[in-house]
This record gives sequence, structure tokens and C-alpha cells, in this order.
Amino acid sequence: MTEATDRTDATGAAAAADLGGVLRALRRQADLSQRELAERAGVPQPTLARIESGRAADPRFRTVERLVRAAGGEVGIGVPEAAPTSPTPAPVPHDDMRDEAGRRYPAHLDVWPVHEPRDWPGAWWAEWYRLPPERYPLPLPPAAYELNRRYRDNRRWAAEVRRTARVRRFTGGGLPDTCWRFVAELPDGELVGELRAHERSPHLEYGGWYAGMPEREMVLDGVLVAAPYRRLGLGRRLVTALITGMRAAGIDGAAALAEGFGIELLLACGFDIEASRPAALRLNPPRRRYG
Repeated sequence: MTEATDRTDATGAAAAADLGGVLRALRRQADLSQRELAERAGVPQPTLARIESGRAADPRFRTVERLVRAAGGEVGIGVPEAAPTSPTPAPVPHDDMRDEAGRRYPAHLDVWPVHEPRDWPGAWWAEWYRLPPERYPLPLPPAAYELNRRYRDNRRWAAEVRRTARVRRFTGGGLPDTCWRFVAELPDGELVGELRAHERSPHLEYGGWYAGMPEREMVLDGVLVAAPYRRLGLGRRLVTALITGMRAAGIDGAAALAEGFGIELLLACGFDIEASRPAALRLNPPRRRYG
């Protein structure tokens, strides 16, 4: 009798833990805090907290149903073989992380570990004043998160773009064989980045040939990324795709002219600055005098 009771208690505890994980995942998917979900469902926030933590051994079905529906989920009974009508929410990535008091971090936020001051938005003092660790006015927390919903949405949007954007070489369409074009596309086909380059013969560039001179080299004509999608790594992916294609075609060298952030991009992709490179020149209109 005792063994059966223990088995039942263990099963109930596991079910409560699973239910808590599902609710946390639904809250993250809906971007709702515990207080916000509780208000939507008409359930006291402490009740939701006990269910998520597994401390509510036998929550009422009606309470669970109201919470799940308020978070955008659906409750099914006795139909395990049927296909779910809505996709299962992804688990909370930081569900195993705990703060100094041993509590879970809010499920609906994006939480990341803090290894150094720049990982913590509140540690501006360490970056500005270059303080050594022994002079930090505050101890670094084990993790940090962003409360501003607009920043949080931007982070998740950027992560989704990085995950789903596809870089491929574009061929055909009247493009000569010596011209290379790579594009960065979103799943719906929207073009958000482009790279163009062309092959040339160093023999023609230098007016002669000497032993060891390559037969072909690449000239990078330009890399363009749509303004909302910059600083997401798409430019680097385009350049990396070009270099990979070059190596597969037996082309080892490439030349490029860049300025501003373009220099940083190419240096990060393995380019070196040439001391003998051409100077960048610009013709500006004459300044007008007023008054």
C-alpha cells in the first residue's frame, strides 16, 4: 500500500513539474509575466506561481484551463493519438538558471549569464572608467535580462533573422560566368542583402607575368545589406560565402576597396590592409556662403 502511494505521489509531482514547464513556455511564447497572465486568466498570481514551481500538487482543472487559454494554448483530454491543433511551445532556454536566492528567472524574459561587466547592462561604470574588479561598486550578478519590451522584441527579431536568413549564390539571368553574385534572403523570399564580385587576370592587371603569379583573382565590387538588417552578421555571411566559393573554384586571392564599417567587416573576414592601396578620392560641390 505504501509503495503504491509513493508511486502515485511521484507521478503527481512529475505531472506538476511538467505542467509548470508548459505554463512557463506558454508565457514566454506570449511574452507575458506571471502577473500579466494571472490578470488575463482571472487567477491569483500566487496560485500561478505555485503551479509553475510544482508546489501545487493537485491544481484544479478549471484553473489550469483558464491559464492555458489565456496564454494562447489549448487543453486536450483523452486524445493522445490525435494531432495537436497548435504547435507545442518551445521550452524556456534559461529554465535551469537560478538567481542568488535559488529562484528561477522570469520565463518571458531573455536571460544571459554575466561573465564580465560588458555582459551586464547596469555595469556602464566598468566600461567608462575601466575600473579593475576590486574597485567595482557593485558585485556582478550571475545573470542579466532586459525589462524593456521594445529592446526584448528587437533581440528576438534579430535572433530569428539570423536563424532563418539564407545566403546563396545567384546564377543565370544573363550574369556572365566571371561575375559572382550572392544574395541573403528571408524565408518569404525578401531580399535583404547582396554581394557582387568579378574575376580578373593578374596578368592583365600588372602587364606581365612572373613565376608564382595566380591565374585568376577576385575583385569585390560591393556588399549591400538593407538598413533594418545591418549589424546582424549578414554581411559577414555573404563575404564568407564568396570566400568559400572562391576556394572551391581554385581562386585564393581577392582585392577590395572599403571605408568605414566596410573595413571592419573585411578585416573580420580575413582581409589585410595593403600599404600600397589606392587613395580614396571624392569631388565635393563648393560650399555656399550665406549672409
